[in-house]
Amino acid sequence: MRTQSPSLPSLPAFGPFEDLAGTQEFGAKRALDVALALSLLLLALPLLALITLAIVADSKGPVLFAQRRIGLGGRAFSILKFRSMTVLEDGADIAQAAPGDARITRIGRLLRASSLDELPQLLNVLAGDMSLVGPRPHAAAHDDYYANCIADYRLRHLVKPGITGWAQIHGARGATPTLKHMQARIDLDVFYVAHESLALDLKILAATPLAVLSRRNAY
Repeated sequence: MRTQSPSLPSLPAFGPFEDLAGTQEFGAKRALDVALALSLLLLALPLLALITLAIVADSKGPVLFAQRRIGLGGRAFSILKFRSMTVLEDGADIAQAAPGDARITRIGRLLRASSLDELPQLLNVLAGDMSLVGPRPHAAAHDDYYANCIADYRLRHLVKPGITGWAQIHGARGATPTLKHMQARIDLDVFYVAHESLALDLKILAATPLAVLSRRNAY
């Protein structure tokens, strides 16, 4: 069992964490989030319309899928994604997607491989539940499990979750079949929490397109 990193604050019982974000740099990060998210949404409108039509034509069900995730300070929010599966799992027992997963639709495979299923999360960014950059939020059921297995897991909740992050540009995405896989991802998330800055966010944003195009661990 790992011990918590001494360079990071311990996470007390969940409550308001606004005091951790009351800096000028945080304000600049929020301004960047809003400006980029709004610009990307406007530019992507034709693509969003095409994806919507493709999902409707491919399988029955809603176009968007909402799932409970845990964000800053342990607060729950509903993350938005384009529906890529035939099921809408959001409860105490959620199976991670795996290569060849039969639940994934034909259009869903393309959306997940290209990360286009994540585009609706730009609305989460505008709402303030997420940032463009931060640890990827996991399903609430998975948070409960891994928080009991990995000592520094909850440190990721000291910052807003993101659409992309330090872990993602280093290939730590997709299923985590063992605790070792999840620990490797959490190590990267904790690094980001310890070094969070606008400069690091810009570096991650610049590296994200190449990470997406590589399709590493994307399914």
